[in-house]
Amino acid sequence: MRAALTALTDELRRLKAIGVKSVSVTDESIAILRRVVADRKSAAKPLAPIAEPAPSVQARGYELPVPAASPKPPAPVVAPIATMPPPPKLTMPEGDRQTRWNALLAMVNGDVTCRSRLRPGKKVVLGVGSLEAQIMFVGEAPGAEEEIQGEPFVGPAGQLLTKMILGMGLKRTEVYIGNIMNWRPDLPTAPGATQIGNRPPTEEEMRYCLPYLRAQIEIVNPALIVALGKTAAEGLLGFGAVKTLGEARGRWHEFAGKPMMVTYHPSYILREPTNRKKRMIWEDLLMVMERAALPISERQRGYFLDK
Repeated sequence: MRAALTALTDELRRLKAIGVKSVSVTDESIAILRRVVADRKSAAKPLAPIAEPAPSVQARGYELPVPAASPKPPAPVVAPIATMPPPPKLTMPEGDRQTRWNALLAMVNGDVTCRSRLRPGKKVVLGVGSLEAQIMFVGEAPGAEEEIQGEPFVGPAGQLLTKMILGMGLKRTEVYIGNIMNWRPDLPTAPGATQIGNRPPTEEEMRYCLPYLRAQIEIVNPALIVALGKTAAEGLLGFGAVKTLGEARGRWHEFAGKPMMVTYHPSYILREPTNRKKRMIWEDLLMVMERAALPISERQRGYFLDK
């Protein structure tokens, strides 16, 4: 009997799906169904409740409820982000820039909290580039390629950033590139599996790593900073300070006593590489070039203008 009811239910659902609103049912079939219901009640096995009113099948004055579809399984529970300890208090040694940077690298590599966030075989990430750079670019966090190589902006977005720097008339080795975060923010992943995708770091995570970024700014002492993307801008200016990136970009802010330009992250172009988007970022970089007293040709001024 259970198999027959299952078959009937499946057929009614199929008919409903193709737009059939009523079917003909004989008195004999109605009587059989009523006996089944009565038997189940007497055995204290009530039919499963219907979650919401369902359309009915009409036949000779009787109405049979069409069983509702099975409820959807609950959404998977995402593991909560672990609570962070207070940010580290760094004491930088005396010495030249390279000596101090080497000491900072040793500190971040030996940071128990940073290392505890790494997946097996991955690396803590510190900045890279000239320690005498005028311009310092700051992103939010390492991605898949970055945690493998231990260097910021080496994936597709990093390759595009390198092209943008070349467009400014500079080499990647002539600027300094860093991130607020020193590790890749984790996502729940099956044991032994590779993490797919990235998530923005939390405010607490970025607050923990900020002392390392401030130390890099102190060592390099750039003339100005470029914040790449809304998350990086919020991490530097404070959560809630950046309502939309469109409002924050194209004007000067300040961080750690340095003038700071906010612009879009290179991945903004990768998602939709239109001249309009490229031009918006380029206009911000032209302001950076002017502030840094870099030469700007007429050709550079005309990059990505719609024709």
